[in-house]
Amino acid sequence: VQLQASGGGLVQTGGSLRLSCAASGLTFSTSAMGWFRRAPGKEREFVSVISWSGSRTDYADSVKGRFTISRDNAKNTVYLQMTSLKPEDTAVYYCAADYGAGYGYTPRKSSVYDYWGQGTLVTVSS
Repeated sequence: VQLQASGGGLVQTGGSLRLSCAASGLTFSTSAMGWFRRAPGKEREFVSVISWSGSRTDYADSVKGRFTISRDNAKNTVYLQMTSLKPEDTAVYYCAADYGAGYGYTPRKSSVYDYWGQGTLVTVSS
């Protein structure tokens, strides 16, 4: 199983980025997909998750209204559209897959996830 995250980079405050995570080697269409991040000197935290059908999503309060998660099961890819970026969004962003998740299941706990990508760095300058 491979989860390949991409799309990170350097952006100014208020800017936008779209992260992508391409999955291979697992049944993507029955996996809930999550995004987490780890800021410098901090622990990894939940950002967003989407159920395998795409019918349900969940967001951390810190990104609600600014970030949008989506998925394309035909392309085995999950996206995280990030807008109105702030310096506190600076982190390495990781995608993760919860294989065989129940319908509508949108887990926030990192321990639930079976597979993790390598991360992509997002830096927001002030």
